[in-house]
Amino acid sequence: DYSRGRLIKAGGRGIALSHSTMRSIMSRRLISSGSPFEKVAGYSRAVVDGDFCFVAGTTGYDPVTKVLPEDVAEQTRNCFKVIASALKDGGFEMADLVRATYYVTDANDFDAVFKVCGETLGDIRPAATILAVSALYKPEMKVEIEVTAKRRTA
Repeated sequence: DYSRGRLIKAGGRGIALSHSTMRSIMSRRLISSGSPFEKVAGYSRAVVDGDFCFVAGTTGYDPVTKVLPEDVAEQTRNCFKVIASALKDGGFEMADLVRATYYVTDANDFDAVFKVCGETLGDIRPAATILAVSALYKPEMKVEIEVTAKRRTA
């Protein structure tokens, strides 16, 4: 009985999918920053799935010049610029953030990262975790931020 869903042909076989499964499949959208590294590494800058947007770990390269500043605070500001852009491309805004994870290569930089987080996130205040890690992908990377947003309903 396919009256409750949709019949999909796959490999010569029919697969019945429910309406909710079809909505889930159709609501998933990949957001790209245009970086060729996304295809090489097999990831998306962000994935929108229903009312959620999951933004991949984002490092501090300037989104315009593609230069990585030495200062951890500037790297953190750049992370948020790229994150804000990915969220906007997915139909979200920074106010939709519900979760943030910060990876920092030197615990001595926590205060500088916290300061930028406070300036940027203000009253948004997502649930957050900060971790000191031994390294990121390149040694000059000092901070990486990943976030989750949930679309707010009126």
